[in-house]
Amino acid sequence: MLPEKYSLGFFPTPLEKLENLSKKYPDYNLFIKRDDNSGLASGGNKVRKLQYFIYDVLAKGFDTVITAGAQQSNHCRQTAAACAKVGLECHLLLGGKAPKNYNGNLLLSHLLGAKIHFTGDNRKGEDIIKLKQDLEAQKRNVYEIPYGGSNLLGAYGFVDAVKELERQLSENDLKIDYIFFASSSGGTQAGLKLGIDLYNLNIKLIPISIDKIGLGDKTLDDAILQILHQGQKELSIQKTYSIKDATLIRDYDKPGYGVITQNEKMAIRQLAQSEGILLDPVYSGRAFYGMIDHLQNNKIEKNSNVLFWHTGGLPANFYYSEELLK
Repeated sequence: MLPEKYSLGFFPTPLEKLENLSKKYPDYNLFIKRDDNSGLASGGNKVRKLQYFIYDVLAKGFDTVITAGAQQSNHCRQTAAACAKVGLECHLLLGGKAPKNYNGNLLLSHLLGAKIHFTGDNRKGEDIIKLKQDLEAQKRNVYEIPYGGSNLLGAYGFVDAVKELERQLSENDLKIDYIFFASSSGGTQAGLKLGIDLYNLNIKLIPISIDKIGLGDKTLDDAILQILHQGQKELSIQKTYSIKDATLIRDYDKPGYGVITQNEKMAIRQLAQSEGILLDPVYSGRAFYGMIDHLQNNKIEKNSNVLFWHTGGLPANFYYSEELLK
């Protein structure tokens, strides 16, 4: 039984066949799950997690939310939007220095009313404890959402997403063999894995690593495994998880987080110009390139049905416009 959630988005998000790309890669049938159409400040997958966090915040009487990320964080933008919608004060700790001009997600977070704190080299919430103490000294009742919304409560958003996908597959008499998606803070990956096992779906996850850096003193794989262990217990899943269940595909993250290469640019243009669907250059662009590479080199079984889970992130294209035009 999943906990209660607060309705924030448009669900179910569309499940579509990529007709033109399926012709380009005739050994595979390609589909896309459109979490870029989830609503809430231009959409994205983080709204699924935020529905559980916001319910918890309101149920427990908190008045202030803090979270952290990079300046172009989709999670921070959607957290700011969720807080605006329900009347909570929102504080964002964002890596780097204050830029002269705000653009992309940073601009939207500002417009949504978030109070922004720039934290230099610390973009994964290293300064959250101090800010929380400062706000509590001002008599604020503060709720911390972890980097990327990635703990078990946030992961429930993607356990729920698997149930949504299961209904759509049943309605369309469709079987999916592989799901490709971007994995950066781990909650989406853990939630999808827990959901697949809870609902007994025979689908292989292919999580494309976006960021080489782990979380604190843990590797991302270890952080995901911890959520899996917690979820297995809470959801009574009859499975024992090992590190193999939490491993990411790390063939595409060598340039580093937020470094845009010809691979991401090619992937963005290919989907945009064949299907009219826009990716982002940091997360979904890198993950979509990973999928293309698997298709081109037959790294997965031929004649399979392949789903790309679009996690959103459209606003970042404007921040990276100069790179994308090269």
